[in-house]
Amino acid sequence: MDKQSYLSNADGSVIEEYYQKYLINPENVGEGWRKFFEGFEFARKNYDTDVPEGFDKEFKVLALINGYRTRGHLFTKTNPVRIRRQYSPTLDIENFGLTQSDLDTVFQAGNEVGVGATTLRNIIAHLDRVYCNSIGIEYMYIRKPEEIAWIKENIELKSLTVFDARQKKYLLHQLNKAVVFEQFLHKKFVGQKRFSLEGNEALIPALDAIIKVGADLGIEEFIMGMAHRGRLNVLANIFNKSYESIFSEFEGKEYEDHLFDGDVKYHLGYSCDIKTSKEQDVHITLSPNPSHLETVTPVVEGITRSKLDTYLKDESKIVPILIHGDAAIAGQGVVYEVVQMAQLDGYRVGGTIHIVVNNQIGFTTNYLDARSSTYCTDVAKVTLSPVLHVNGDDAEAVIQAVILALEYRQKFKKDVFIDILGYRKYGHNEGDEPRFTQPLLYKAISKHPNPRDIYLKQLVEENIISKEELNEVEKSFDSLLQDRLNDAKQIKNAFVTPFLKRSWKNIDYCRSGDIEKRIDTTFDKTKLIALAKKINTLPYDKKFINKISRLFDARIQMINDDKLDWSMGETLAYATLLEEKHPIRFSGQDVERGTFSHRHAVVKVEDSEEEYTPLNHISDKQGHFHIYNSLLSEYGVLGFEYGYAMANPNALTIWEAQFGDFNNGAQIIIDQFLSAAEDKWKIQNGLVMLLPHGYEGQGAEHSSGRMERFLQLCAEENMIVANCSTPANFFHILRRQLKWKFRKPLVVFTPKSLLRHPKCVSTIDDLAKGKFQEVIDDATAKTKDVDTLVFCTGKFYYDLLTKKEDIDAENIALVRLEQLYPLPFNQIEEIVKKYNKTKKIIWAQEEPENMGAWSHLMRHLSHISIEVISLAESGAPATGSSKAHVVRQTAVINKIFKNALVS
Repeated sequence: MDKQSYLSNADGSVIEEYYQKYLINPENVGEGWRKFFEGFEFARKNYDTDVPEGFDKEFKVLALINGYRTRGHLFTKTNPVRIRRQYSPTLDIENFGLTQSDLDTVFQAGNEVGVGATTLRNIIAHLDRVYCNSIGIEYMYIRKPEEIAWIKENIELKSLTVFDARQKKYLLHQLNKAVVFEQFLHKKFVGQKRFSLEGNEALIPALDAIIKVGADLGIEEFIMGMAHRGRLNVLANIFNKSYESIFSEFEGKEYEDHLFDGDVKYHLGYSCDIKTSKEQDVHITLSPNPSHLETVTPVVEGITRSKLDTYLKDESKIVPILIHGDAAIAGQGVVYEVVQMAQLDGYRVGGTIHIVVNNQIGFTTNYLDARSSTYCTDVAKVTLSPVLHVNGDDAEAVIQAVILALEYRQKFKKDVFIDILGYRKYGHNEGDEPRFTQPLLYKAISKHPNPRDIYLKQLVEENIISKEELNEVEKSFDSLLQDRLNDAKQIKNAFVTPFLKRSWKNIDYCRSGDIEKRIDTTFDKTKLIALAKKINTLPYDKKFINKISRLFDARIQMINDDKLDWSMGETLAYATLLEEKHPIRFSGQDVERGTFSHRHAVVKVEDSEEEYTPLNHISDKQGHFHIYNSLLSEYGVLGFEYGYAMANPNALTIWEAQFGDFNNGAQIIIDQFLSAAEDKWKIQNGLVMLLPHGYEGQGAEHSSGRMERFLQLCAEENMIVANCSTPANFFHILRRQLKWKFRKPLVVFTPKSLLRHPKCVSTIDDLAKGKFQEVIDDATAKTKDVDTLVFCTGKFYYDLLTKKEDIDAENIALVRLEQLYPLPFNQIEEIVKKYNKTKKIIWAQEEPENMGAWSHLMRHLSHISIEVISLAESGAPATGSSKAHVVRQTAVINKIFKNALVS
C-alpha cells in the first residue's frame, strides 16, 4: 500500500492535515506523528516502498484515537438515571479496521496520547478513562490549534485534579450541607415551593471549587446569574446568606418598608465578600432575576462589563458564571444572542463559565421534545467553545470538570460550558406530581441514592471516613438549622439585603416629591462654547470624506449662528457630562452614526477606515465615552445595558432602538427589570432608552415607539417617560439623570423629522442657563384671546404650529407636555388656570386613540374635562401608505382647528 492510500484511509482527512503540518515544520505535530512520518522518509530511502510493514495498523490506531477525541463524548457514563441514547458507528475497534488479535500488539501511536509505545489494549483503556468515563468533552471543532493542544495536554497527558483524603472529606462536607439543607426545608416547610436542588447537589461543591481555585488564579470577583432551581441552596451555602433570613422568607412576613412589594424568596439577589481558606478576599454577586428563564443572562454580562470598564480593567480578575437549566439553554433565544456577544468588542467580558443544571426535563417536557440538537449545550458551538458533560453523581468528576473549565477560561478568555447531568427529585415544584408525565423516570429516581450517599459509600470503602462520623456531622448541622429556624420565628418583618451595595454607596433612594424638585443642570456658557468647538473640530492630519467635513463645519456655524439643532443639543449633553468626569456607555443598532445619520459620534478616516471619536478628545481627565454599534439584538442588548447601568450608577448608560417600536423585541427586560425591579428587589437603575417616534408616513413598524405600553407600566414613580420637542430640553433631561441623588430609568421618545427641522433649534443660553421643562407653554399666545387650550407632545407640536401660523389662529394655545410620567400635575393645573377663558381643552395626538398618551391622561386627569382628537382607534399603529398618512393626519389637524374655531 502506498502513502496516498494511507492518507485516504479511515479518518484520512485528519492524517492528511497532520502530514501537511509535518512537511511545513516537524515541530508542528506531536512526537508520535513525527515518528510515523519519519518512518515514511526512512522507508522511501532504504526500501522500495513508501510504508514500512505494520504502519497501516499504526494509522488505524491513530484514526481510533481521533475517533475517541471527536466522538467519545457520545459513549460516556454521564447519565445517572437513564440509559444513554445509542449512537453509531460506535468506537469498536472493528470500525477502524482493527481486530481483537491486535489488542496485545504494541503500537507507537500510544505516544500521541501520552502513554508511550504500548499495547492497543492499554491505549484503549487510557482513551476510555479520558473520554468515555464520567466526563465527556467536546472540543475538536475548535479552529485554533493551540486551544486543542492545551485541552489534549490537560486531559490526555496530564491527570485531572487528584484529591487527597483531606480534600475528599471537604468535598463530602460540601455535599452534606447541600443535601441536609434541602431535607430540612422539605420537613419544616411542607408543600412550600423552594425549587430544590435535590438530584444536582454537586452544584454546591462545584461553585465552591470555582471560587477557591479562582482566587488562586487571581480572580477577585464572580458575578452569577441563575434561575430558581437550587437558588436557596446557593444563597445559603455559597453566599453565606444567613439561614434565619431564608427561613424568615418562608414565613411570608411583610417587609420592613411597607412601600416595597418584594418578591418570592427564590428571585432575590445578593452580594457579599468571602474569605477563602488561604485568606484570599473574593467578592461574589448573585443578580436578582424574574421567573422568565434566561432573562438574567445578559444582565450578568452587563454587570461584569461595567465593573471591568469602571475599575477592574483586567478580564482575568472577574468572571461571570451563568447557571442554566437544560430546557432553558436550549429553548430560550436570548442565550444565542448573548453567546454571540462573547467576542465582540462592545460586549466581551473575557469568557463566561456556563453551568447547566441538567434535570433532563423541562417542567413536564421530556428532553426529546425540548430540542432538536444532540445536547442542550450545542449553542456552545456558535463560538467554538468547549463543552464538558459530567455525571452529577460523580462528585470528584464534577470538580475536575469545573477546574479544567476555569483554567481554560483564564488562559484563553473564552466561554466554556459544563453540563452537569443529574435529575430533579420532585416535580417542577414540591407540590407538583411528576409521575403524571414521567412515571418510569420517577420510579427510577425514587430508588436512586443522592450524590452525598454515593460519595460517602466511596469514601467508606477507601477508609477515609465512617458512616458514624458523617451521621454526627449531619446531626450537628441539622441542629444548627433548627436553631436558626427558631431565631427566624422571632423576626418580625422581612428585609432585603442591599444588592451591589459597594457600587451604590453614595446614591439615595427617591422620596416622595424628589422628582418635582428643580435640579440644576446648567453649565458654564464659556466652557460650553469651548466644548462645542472642540468636539466639532476634526484633526487636520486626518482626511475624512467631504460630507463629514462639511457636516462638522456646519456644526461650528451653528455655534456662531446660535442655532443648535438636535444633534448639537444631544452631543453637548454628553460632552458636558464627560467633562464632569462621568463615563458614558451607549449602544444599539447603528448608534455610532445614528439610524437617521444625525449623530456621527464615530467618524472614519477615508482611506484607512481608522475610527475617530470626537467625544473622547475633550481632555485628559474626562470620563470615557464608550459607544458601540450592537449586534442585531434587542432583548440581549437591552438586558446587557440594564446590567451595565445596575453596576455603575455614576455612568450614563444609554440604549437606542433603531426604530422605537423595535423595543418590543426586549419586552421581557422592560416588564421584569426596567419597570418593576425597584418594587420587587429594591434596586435602582438609571438606564436611558431612546426610542425614535413620530408619524411621518413610514408605515406601521417605523412610526410608533409604543408610548402607551410604557405609560401603562408607570406607577409609584418607577420611571421617567418623556417626549422632548427641543434640543435644549433633551440636553437638560440627559444631564438630570446624573444630577439627581437617586436613579430612575428614563424612556425618551426621540424625533426623526425634527432632527433637521428648521424650527426645532435652541440657543446656547437655552443649554447653558436653562432647565428641563416638564411643560412648555405657548410663548406666542395671549391669554385674553385664548378660548381653546390644546395639549400635545413631541413632534406633533410642530405640525400643529404650522397650521396655527398658516391660519393665524390666535384663539388657540399650543402647550407641550414634555414629561408624560410622572405627570407634572401642578404645572398642568397652573396652565389650565392661566387660560381661564378657555371654553375647550383638547388633547391632540397623532397616534390612534387607543395608543399614545391618551389613555394615560384620561386616567390621571379625570378631574379636568378634556376632549381627545386623534386618529381613530386601530389594531396597527399606522398606515403603510404615505398618501393615506397625509390624508389622515391632515384630517386630524383640521379637526382640531375646526373645533377650536367653532368654539
